[in-house]
Formats: sequence, structure tokens, C-alpha cells
Amino acid sequence: MTDLTCKLLIIGAGPGGYVCAIRAGQLGIDTIVVDEAAPGGTCLNIGCIPSKALIHAAEEFHRIATVADGPLGISAAQPSLDLAKTVAWKDGIVTRLTGGVAGLMKRAGARFVEGRARFIDGKTISVSKGEEVLEIRAEHVVIASGSAPVELPFLPFGGDILSSTEALSLTELPKSLAVIGGGYIGLELGTAFAKMGSKVTVVEATDRILPTYDKALTTPVADHLSTLGVTVMTDTTAQGFEAGRLATDKGRIDAEKVLVTVGRRPRTHGIGVEELALTLDGPFIRIDHTCQTSMRGIYAIGDVTGDPMLAHRAMAQGELVAEHVAGHAVEWDKRAIPAVCFTDPEIVTCGALPGEVEGTKASDFPFLANGRAMTCAREDGFVRVVYRESDRAVVGLQAVGAGVSELSAAFSLAIEMGACLDDIGATIHAHPTQSEALQEACLRALGHALHI
Repeated sequence: MTDLTCKLLIIGAGPGGYVCAIRAGQLGIDTIVVDEAAPGGTCLNIGCIPSKALIHAAEEFHRIATVADGPLGISAAQPSLDLAKTVAWKDGIVTRLTGGVAGLMKRAGARFVEGRARFIDGKTISVSKGEEVLEIRAEHVVIASGSAPVELPFLPFGGDILSSTEALSLTELPKSLAVIGGGYIGLELGTAFAKMGSKVTVVEATDRILPTYDKALTTPVADHLSTLGVTVMTDTTAQGFEAGRLATDKGRIDAEKVLVTVGRRPRTHGIGVEELALTLDGPFIRIDHTCQTSMRGIYAIGDVTGDPMLAHRAMAQGELVAEHVAGHAVEWDKRAIPAVCFTDPEIVTCGALPGEVEGTKASDFPFLANGRAMTCAREDGFVRVVYRESDRAVVGLQAVGAGVSELSAAFSLAIEMGACLDDIGATIHAHPTQSEALQEACLRALGHALHI
């Protein structure tokens, strides 16, 4: 006998799942959310939020530790770092946010059921928690179970071999850290540990770090890693770990801990997706323009549907599904999804890169000529605009520089609203701010940049 019934059942309370639940509740849809962990998913519990907290703490420590070597005329006593206290502060933020998410879902009228979900059929889910098992029957089901770190068979997680989850919970700073994988997760965390005082070595199998980004954007990051004392080994593969040494095809590396960040996989194993015979794209669940799978009434959102694996993409999909189930005429047609790499300097990309769309050109403006960047003593990087020559429509925006993550909203808004070079060039930008580089990049494309 079915224990509970609802109109909408969501498997996973991560960013996609909880936003779907909140929006569904707002629309009057009887909703149940199932997750075996605290609401918030990977992002709030062991991903985006805790990593950014650690990155901020590392930056503050590094700033104080190196201020005497800078041009500002400031001297300070040698600082010390209590990593256990830093982690406790980070955990406090996570607790506040996950509690807030639970409260928002409850206020919207969504019910939360703790436990592990598994499909019995396309309309029925079993939820197990310890010895207790209950069944939930729903008209519509959303798979929002997220993703998990990829494990290397010769470097299984445990002990000194860390995933990003364990790295964010260390209470003692490792003297040396090897990071396998030069993508955004490895470099974000590797940079943080380097700033806190670890000797960091990055091992990347391809010929450069951040291989999914174009080289112009990654060069300032590579240069700054060098100033932090981070060793980067490209065209290098890890082979094993023993007695504090990581073996690679180019020799051995001293490493007290090894952080493996070689990608993420969809978390679908164990929930019965295989039995449903849903159509897949590789390991990911294929969806249509309403995020519906190949089985009517079953939807999938977020990381289980493939790249880009971004929390804000999952959130947007969750909102869309809730509105679709409520009968609204909506479909997935996002022209641009911003992506931020919280390295040092930060990278923001949105829309098309140079050369990706026929008939486009690119123009950039360096922070070397930006007054705000100068006053912050961080002149590395630039803002770049990609535009269509025929009508000057902006189809892509990218930037690399200190703090440029906050430009991501302006980038996505410009593309989503169909702005052209003239629109941005004619918009008054506050002075002195880094955002002026966006206006100047557009003015430069129009042939009349003012400050270069």
C-alpha cells in the first residue's frame, strides 16, 4: 500500500531540487522532496558555498601575510592560521544556509522526506531510512540527484587521497599537496591551500591548465600560480601513491595529501534509473525542451543531465519544471549561462567564445588601463566582448581579473536582453569601477575607445 501521495515528487534537495520545490509550492502544487542528506545538496553542503568560504579565508590570510611585500606601504606582524577554526566558521555558514533552505521549502508548503529514494515504477518511489521503508506515489517525478566526484581506480578515496569533500574538512594544513586535475575545482582549492601555506603541485594530463577555457583567459591564472609558488606539471599523468609520494609518468612528487579532481559523474546509480530504460546521452539523462525525459511524467534537472554542471543552471531548470507541471507555457531556451572559475584571478565566461559563431569578431579592454584595477593593485586581466559584425549584437562576454565574478550578472543580462555594442557603449558606467572595462571593450569594437 502506498504511504504517501503527491502531484510532484522531487528526488534530491540540491539547488535544482529545492528551487523546484519552492516554486512548485508557490504555484499550489502538492510537492514532496526526498533526500538522504541535508537540504542544499552538494553546492551548499560540500561544494560551492564551503569552497568559496575557504577561498575567502585563504585570500585574507595571504593578503595579510604578504602585505609588507606590496606597494601599499603597509607592514603587519606575521599572521597565523587556525584551520580548525576556519573550518568551523565555514561549517556554520553551511548550517545557516541549509536550515534556511529547509525553512523556505516548508514555508512554500513542500514536504521533506529524509531517506534514499529508488524507483519502483514510473509513478512510485520507495524511500528507505535505516530499517524503515515507505512508498510515495506521484503524478510527476523530477530526478535532481546531482553528481559525485570521479574516483581513479588506482587512487581510491580514503586516508591521504582526498576528494573535494574531504579537502574542505581538513582541520590541519598539509605541508605538501598534490592536485590531480588542473580544472576549475582543482585550481580553486589548490590555490586556496597554496595561499594558506601548503606546497602545492598540480598534475594535469593535457598541455595546459583549465583546458576547457581559451588560453587568453587562462594565461593570467597560470602566471599568478607561479607567483604563489605552485608547481604546475602539464602533459603529466598520475600513476599511484605510496609513503607520501605521488608517482607520475615524469617522476615522483612529495605529497602529504593528494587531492583528486578529475571530473564529476551523474549520481544516478542506486535510484533505479536503469530499470526505467530512460534514454541517455553517455552517462547523462537526455531531456527535451521542458526537461522531460523519454518517459512521460519523469523530468531530470541539473548535473544528471550533463554540462554545464552549474548550480544556477539546475535552479533555472527546477523553476521551469515546476511551472511546466503547473500548466504554464515554458521551455528551456536560455541563450547564455554564465560560468565562473574562482581562481586567482577569477574567470567569467558567458555566451560564445571568439570563433565559435560565424561572422563574429572580438574586442577586449585590459585592466592595465582601468583606474579601479590600479587602485586595487591588481591590473592583470581584461574584459572581452564577442559580437556579430552584421548588426553589432553581443553574443559572448568573457573576463579574467581579480573580483570579476561580480560582472557575471551584467554579462548574462546583456546577452539575454539582446544588447548590441551601441547599447552597452552608451550606458553610463560608474567610475571608478572594473565594470568600465565592459563599456570600453564595446567602445573599442566601435572604433572609439576612450581610455586606450
